[in-house]
Amino acid sequence: MAIDWQPSASFETLRERARLMAKVRAFFAQRDVLEVETPVLGQGGSTDIHLVSLHTLARTDKGQRRLWLQTSPEFHMKRLLAAGSGPIFQLARSFRDGEIGARHNIEFTMLEWYRPQFTLDQLIDETATLIMSLLPSFPGPPVHYRYRELFHTYVEVDPFTTSLDRLRAIAAERAQMSAQSLADEGRETCLDLLMSVVIEPQLGQQELSVVVDYPASQAALARRHQDADGEWVASRFEVYLNGIELANGYDELTDAAEQRTRFAEDNAERRRLGLPEVDVDERLLAALEHGMPEGAGVALGIDRLIQLALGKARLEDVLTFSTPSC
Repeated sequence: MAIDWQPSASFETLRERARLMAKVRAFFAQRDVLEVETPVLGQGGSTDIHLVSLHTLARTDKGQRRLWLQTSPEFHMKRLLAAGSGPIFQLARSFRDGEIGARHNIEFTMLEWYRPQFTLDQLIDETATLIMSLLPSFPGPPVHYRYRELFHTYVEVDPFTTSLDRLRAIAAERAQMSAQSLADEGRETCLDLLMSVVIEPQLGQQELSVVVDYPASQAALARRHQDADGEWVASRFEVYLNGIELANGYDELTDAAEQRTRFAEDNAERRRLGLPEVDVDERLLAALEHGMPEGAGVALGIDRLIQLALGKARLEDVLTFSTPSC
């Protein structure tokens, strides 16, 4: 049987990719944001139950230990911020197991940057400016949506108050799944399913859509605040174009004790779901205890953005070698 050894992307596409990468670097150079490089291996992985971290056993001066391929460069970059780096960005190799498809690859490039003293609104504006600078046609200024309003409009439920049984029933119906398949699933799984199947395809159509005020339970490494309705929500945003999620930004959590609690809660939920626990990054927590400046940060899937900018059907069309052919 012949072995497919050829690149996934054409050389014309790779030249266009290099041009767009150069524009990204120029964007941050003009704003005096320092480019950094951090390890792809870390002492801890992502405890997020929706992510599957890869790990390896390595020989170190302290014996064999488990090291984690980073799902994003976030933990190392926050250590740099705590050490006094100031604003930083990185085009980082990142890894998420089991993610292969038209918009996913196990190994991918993440553009991540952090802005000390920036508000979330300032970072939203900067993120939109960068995205629009790389696109061949201008989608206009970003349009903001509240998470709750989107569920009212497209699902006709309130994501904060609707009963779990009703959410399970609606999610099963909209996703064309059996009710039994969601019988043991929690609220967040149902909301995520409805968001991905029903709402996301509506976002970013002839516009850049920005979603804010996610449920507080979806804060991850972000702060929380009360919205205009008095509901506790996550201080974060996501950006969509053509139904594709491009960026995920946070008003960054700087409280080490709160972050430790969230990691523990994630691992407890992993145990409940029968998922493997993930080592907590103690070096990140030590950096937060030392003191990380307040500010905002965002992770952007640069491969997806290049895919959209070049009008390619699949993510592998803009990768030198996709995971199946690497």
